[in-house]
Amino acid sequence: MYRERPEVLFAHQDGEATSVLETSGTAVVVKVLTRWTDLIEAMVTVASSAREQLVVTGSRSREKAYLAAIETAVAQHPDLVHYRVLYGPPRHRTLADHLMRLLELRDPSARRNGVKTLHIGMVEPAAALERFFVASETQAVVPLPSFHGAEGFDCGALLSREAAVGLVHHGREACASARPVETIEAVRALPVRHN
Repeated sequence: MYRERPEVLFAHQDGEATSVLETSGTAVVVKVLTRWTDLIEAMVTVASSAREQLVVTGSRSREKAYLAAIETAVAQHPDLVHYRVLYGPPRHRTLADHLMRLLELRDPSARRNGVKTLHIGMVEPAAALERFFVASETQAVVPLPSFHGAEGFDCGALLSREAAVGLVHHGREACASARPVETIEAVRALPVRHN
């Protein structure tokens, strides 16, 4: 029917099928980021260059330049679909304020060209492992534990389009199963751990 052998058509059922991402291995790592400034610069670049989709996960963001880059992308590109996935309430007031600004920039209930362009959700239960990444349709950054000491996440990996597409898909699924936090009142009701 599809002019392919059954072994090819049904390989995914046998665990033999591999995706482009699986076969590329470490080639999807564009650069290992070993300094805080490089990590933030790469995250800002991913947010600033997003035109179709921007997925951001985590509840610890507080770097003002990075959050401002997200807000600017949302404000300047009305067709950009933005997903923010929280793992628990915001850890810092800066992130809660950022969520409020996103809601001021866009109405999550609005549909542009029939598409919802702002999604904010909180993954539950609270025991779910937090994930940290920012991904667009062209690249992604995954922060990593520090290579320099026990505290912080000041290093990371800049990933290529193949990995970014996978992370966008991951974030969209996580947001779809999360509890929506898409009103000013819902954000105000979130407990913030640190001011």
